[in-house]
This record gives sequence, C-alpha cells and structure tokens, in this order.
Amino acid sequence: MRLLVSACLLGLRCRYDGGGKPCPAVLELIKQHTLIPVCPEQLGGLPTPRPPAEIQESQVVNRLGQNVTEAYQKGAQEALALYRLLGCDAAILKARSPSCGCGQVYDGSFSGTLAPGYGVTASLLRAQGVPVFTEEDALAQRFTEK
Repeated sequence: MRLLVSACLLGLRCRYDGGGKPCPAVLELIKQHTLIPVCPEQLGGLPTPRPPAEIQESQVVNRLGQNVTEAYQKGAQEALALYRLLGCDAAILKARSPSCGCGQVYDGSFSGTLAPGYGVTASLLRAQGVPVFTEEDALAQRFTEK
C-alpha cells in the first residue's frame, strides 16, 4: 500500500516547535508499505518553527492571534494533490493537530483542552473519501497485518 503519512511521525523536524514526533508503530510500516511524508503546514507556506496554532470555531489561529487559516487550507489542498498524484490508499496523520487531527483537536484556548473535531487536512481528505487514521488509531494497526 501507499500511505500518505504526517512527516513528523517519521521523525522529520517539521512540527511547530521545530521537532519531529517519530512513532515506532508508523516507522514499522516502512517494512511493508510505501510511506509518503507530508507536512501540510509547510506545504501551506508556514515556517518551521512557527507559533502553535489551534482551531477556533472555523478558523485556525496561532498563539499570537494571527489567522493562519489560508495557509492551512492551501496545505490541505497540496496534501490532497500529493495523495492523488502518488496513488495513495490511505492517510495516517498526527493526532490532535490543527491540520491532521482526527476526531479530536485542541479547543482553541491554548490550554491543552481537547474538543471533538478534525484538522483542516483531515477534514478535506475525509470529504474526498480518503481513509484517514491517526498514529493512535487501532485501525491503523491493520496496515501492519498485511
């Protein structure tokens, strides 16, 4: 399978804080599948490092109060384009991220509080029928069984 994967989960230093977030379970998938790294925030033109951002209602706002929704939307469109261009079968995205979160994202208060919802990229991919999982999703483990 070809899997679109949040680049930070592969250890690439693209997170808002300039670090990566390598996930052993996702890295294990390299043995059986083709992993396509993607960082929607970088594809949308945001720098690394950058101020943390959270979803506030339908907007993405960083800790400085700047509306960065347009960059997140652009990055989501680019991630979708990569998914299609490279013939991916599913996506494994970073949990709770304002781009990649699936089912839960931070609530916009910058207090570490979670709320139901989806990140901008996860929402777009799902709307296009893409199977989307997080590194924490038990369903993502099915990729290791093939």
